[in-house]
Amino acid sequence: MSTRQPRIGVVGGSGLYTMEGLEVHDEIELQTPHGAPSDNFVLGEVDGTPVAFLARHRRGHHFPPSAVPYRANIYGFRSLGVVNLFSVSAVGSLREEIEPLHLVVPDQFVDRTRARVSTFAEPGAVIHVSMADPVCPRLSALMVESARAEGVMVHAGGTYLCIEGPQFSTRAESHLYRSWGMDVIGMTNATEAKLAREAGIGYATLAMACDYDCWHERHEDVTAEMALGNLRDSVDNAQRVLRRAIGMLPVDEPSSCGDASRALLQAPEGMPGEVRQRLSILFEDQSVDEAKEPQ
Repeated sequence: MSTRQPRIGVVGGSGLYTMEGLEVHDEIELQTPHGAPSDNFVLGEVDGTPVAFLARHRRGHHFPPSAVPYRANIYGFRSLGVVNLFSVSAVGSLREEIEPLHLVVPDQFVDRTRARVSTFAEPGAVIHVSMADPVCPRLSALMVESARAEGVMVHAGGTYLCIEGPQFSTRAESHLYRSWGMDVIGMTNATEAKLAREAGIGYATLAMACDYDCWHERHEDVTAEMALGNLRDSVDNAQRVLRRAIGMLPVDEPSSCGDASRALLQAPEGMPGEVRQRLSILFEDQSVDEAKEPQ
């Protein structure tokens, strides 16, 4: 059994509740200052590389998008030593050229959620991070390269619109989002990207296009049955892409993808004790001198 710390994490979305090729060594039930994560973390190796896997919605799909314990999930990955996080997510396509069963590796997010917490900041610890480039270019490039090597149609770049859900869009909303220049629509990844950035974790999304939302006149409006059917076909491709990308990532090389310019308005030693304890893992690599006023 490997005792090496997992530096790579995978968060599986709808339809991806286990990971192909993961030789499981352990399952860990964690408690965090933000409650319990979605599920137990599954620890093991993919072709010799230590990996931590988590089912975003819990195995059996228990959590709707707004109820996913995002903070606990990201905190849990960081506490396990993860610094590179691959996220897999089902999405709807807002572009003709992004056909159902295609994969997309977006490089931007627009966040339209309104009923969830997407920061570790709290009274006593105000955190500012740059989100100009919200994904890790190295992780994204690896997934694109891996998809092409596997013969899977993949689109490099694009904007992921994150809505609250769990309802799909109205037709008017779908056309509005297209007029904004959005490429795919989902319900989870912008929240994860923000929290990962605050936690200093490099993050990238592998989006599985399952439908055309409801804007396309020549295709049926999206239904749960349609999305799930295409999702099953997409998961096999995503599994192969992930496995190859993990094998291509140099795990011993320090990650700089999550090193946004994080600014705290309070030096850590000036925070209230309980707040400092909650954030200790997230900022254990940040010296007091780095705590500064944002520009």
